[in-house]
Amino acid sequence: MDLRWPRRRRWLAGAGALAVLVAGGAVVGTAAAAGGGPAVHRSDAMLTGAGGVRLDTSYFTAGGGGRRPAVLLGHGFGGSKDEVRGQAESLARHGYAVLTWSARGFGASGGQIGLNAPDAEVADVSRLVDWLAARPEVRLDAPGDPRVGVTGVSYGGAVSLLAAGYDHRVDAIAPRETYWNLADALFPDGVYKKLWAGIFFSSGAAEPITAADRGRAPTAAQARALAAAAAASDPVCGRFTPAICALYQRVAQAGRPDAAATAQLAALSPSAVASRIKVPALIVQGQTDSLFTLAQSDAAAAALRANGAPVAVDWIAGGHDGGDTEDARIDRRVTAWFDRYLKGDKGTDTGPAFRVTRTGGLDSTDGSVVLRGATASSYPGLEGTSARRFTLNGGAQRVLSPAGGSPPAISAVPGAGSLSALSSLGASLSTDMPGQFAHFDSAPLAAHTHLTGASTVTLRVATKAADVVLFGKLYDVTPGGKETLPAGLATPVRVAGSPGGTLVTLQLPAVDHDFAAGHRLRLVLATTDLGYASPAAAASVTVSLAGPQLTVPVVTDLSDAAGPLPWWTWALPPAALLAAAALLLTGRRRVRPRPADPALAAVPLQITGLSKRYAKSADRYAVRDLSFRVEPGQVLGLLGPNGAGKTTTLRMLMGLIHPDEGEIRVFGEAVRPGAPVLSRLGAFVEGAGFLPHLTGRANLELYWQATGRPPGDAHMAEALEIAGLGDALERAVRTYSQGMRQRLAIAQAMLGLPDLLILDEPTNGLDPPQIREMREVMIRYAAGGRTVIVSSHLLAEVEQSCTHLVVMDRGRLVTAGPVAEIVGSADTVLVGVDGEMPADVVDKVAGLPGVATAVRAEDGLLAVLDGLSQAQFVAELVRLDVPVARVGPHRRLEDAFLTLIGGSA
Repeated sequence: MDLRWPRRRRWLAGAGALAVLVAGGAVVGTAAAAGGGPAVHRSDAMLTGAGGVRLDTSYFTAGGGGRRPAVLLGHGFGGSKDEVRGQAESLARHGYAVLTWSARGFGASGGQIGLNAPDAEVADVSRLVDWLAARPEVRLDAPGDPRVGVTGVSYGGAVSLLAAGYDHRVDAIAPRETYWNLADALFPDGVYKKLWAGIFFSSGAAEPITAADRGRAPTAAQARALAAAAAASDPVCGRFTPAICALYQRVAQAGRPDAAATAQLAALSPSAVASRIKVPALIVQGQTDSLFTLAQSDAAAAALRANGAPVAVDWIAGGHDGGDTEDARIDRRVTAWFDRYLKGDKGTDTGPAFRVTRTGGLDSTDGSVVLRGATASSYPGLEGTSARRFTLNGGAQRVLSPAGGSPPAISAVPGAGSLSALSSLGASLSTDMPGQFAHFDSAPLAAHTHLTGASTVTLRVATKAADVVLFGKLYDVTPGGKETLPAGLATPVRVAGSPGGTLVTLQLPAVDHDFAAGHRLRLVLATTDLGYASPAAAASVTVSLAGPQLTVPVVTDLSDAAGPLPWWTWALPPAALLAAAALLLTGRRRVRPRPADPALAAVPLQITGLSKRYAKSADRYAVRDLSFRVEPGQVLGLLGPNGAGKTTTLRMLMGLIHPDEGEIRVFGEAVRPGAPVLSRLGAFVEGAGFLPHLTGRANLELYWQATGRPPGDAHMAEALEIAGLGDALERAVRTYSQGMRQRLAIAQAMLGLPDLLILDEPTNGLDPPQIREMREVMIRYAAGGRTVIVSSHLLAEVEQSCTHLVVMDRGRLVTAGPVAEIVGSADTVLVGVDGEMPADVVDKVAGLPGVATAVRAEDGLLAVLDGLSQAQFVAELVRLDVPVARVGPHRRLEDAFLTLIGGSA
């Protein structure tokens, strides 16, 4: 994943055939262009980066001979080279040699994540430039110096800036939605951005993303690299370097950065080499981005312009918080930028020096946001080309900074960027807590004012505490009193304590927003925010205006291009007639839910003929013709290798996705989105998100309130007794161990005592004592006649905690039944041997008549017999010179599982 939330993956640039040849550890492919353009040739290889680290790369070219400029294309944090394949193929068809790579610590590459360290990730880029310089099809400016540009999003955008600062051979860059100073981004004014930092660390601590996860099998070299990466992964730090891991743990526990952490991140930032970056730069930044704000791109633009480099700035609609990141438009602009500064095509239109995307309303045909661009011939910075000043009203106000920052106000929420992009239309998620904020209003505006940049105001803040944190926001308030927070952004500021008051000049978040005539501007200073850490101790704060003027920047020479006249303005009348006719014809044929089956009213789950195809595929199935039944009181283990269809099955069971065929019935009711019977189902899937500053009990109470069900229906006491959290319920969740968090998450799933409980990998990240506790929780829950379905990779644990099993492979049911029957299958034989079992001998055994499957086990050979007796089988083994030491039926679930799924393991 890329840290943008959500991030649309770039896959194949067009439809067409892909022919793949595997040879010598490299993959060579040819992709046909959808539009009839030149075919793209791709070769995959493991190249050597700095310090000998192996880097998983793909190289793309198209067209005939002759030398061409090269482009290095980086990916976002948490992702891999596969994310940028579509853009790579497009650039290759446009006449570039394109090299993509998985940064160290990601995908199939080796090494550890150093957050673009100069001697690691940045040095890797220089090694890749060396490799490009040796390619016969790459244009050279001098021996060893290829004509090369670098671009990427987020993490990849930062490395493009850093590469230009550390390697003089880089000729042009196009950083997108990235940081200039990582310390300022994560610790603005010394305030810890805990929500984004947690997401950042979690995505880097996750398991390596395999090529198989991207829909294709890894090469042998990639598979070796992935195995090495998994082995080197620390259970706490994941694939981060120890230094970065220690930094995060230290700051997260303290709730504020120390000087060493700030200096460490600043040294890893492009700002550390600001004076060296002198190449043409297209800087793209998101407006709905609380991680890397517009202030980051503004600082980058200012530094590069001071160096004399050509710079263009593009503010897109979306960002890391979500929304439309305008990938197609920006990809085209990046290509044009490289045409001008790599190919030397002076006639190429690279676009305006400054462009900002604005919202032009909603398309009534599909509800999508209509975007339009406003442009200027020069970048105005966050101060604008002029300023307007508004008098704010309101006296000194005393507010509370609560202990631990709880409950917090809400401004930006990752994933809510699509709503934030509609702030010009009045949409907003922002909430301020009573008693925790001061506000100052302007008079109603006599005329509209379009803010483009960052407003400023001077405050006086008085407190007896050592220090306090305030969050500044500028709301748009309608005549009716409705508040909208543009882009959902807030600026934090840490103020040293002073009973007499401290003067603070506050720069509010940079936004582009039109305040309509009759609306008011409302300045809010809150003491808490969901995305940040606040001081642990409670404090009283008095906030007043040191000067009543709010300075609002405007850009007077912005040319605001109106969007084209939508087609529906002329198509709407006939379409309305057709819609009316369709309603008349189909109004009586409404689809009705399937009736309940009384015969299954006591059966927790019955799945019949369930199938689900992969998206855009007519014959590839994630789940195919799956049928099984679960009875009351069972603890059923759902087993299968990666890609077996377990998660897809669980998602269909929870009503999150629709099956293509078959049906799911829970207590006789057909499952569909919103079906009332789903209230009898509780689920724990991929962990729960808790507010770390609240106690365990408060988190559970808040969750239950959000369901809208009566408090008495929660059965809180019973669920907590089963979960066994004890006194820990009264402690803040941030003090919990991983095992306690898992138990709290399961307690949340058990609220209401659902008759059917679904647990997906409940023991992930737990140590053996915690796993044993989790096993007891599941057994206690089922003891009352309720049913538990658990998906897990820990086979030994499943064998001890589950009563029944369903084993899947490649989307199909392999077997189902009681654990004892599956483990004790009489036709499965465990053969102990002296010494190793060569692979060719195992293949010969598997090919014997009367043998269904044979696989190597830890201490010999596992085989499923299909016609041979054990005595006959042993005779055949002796004939093949297998050194048989002992023979008997196997007794472990792991052996049975490996035997059942054969080579899929």
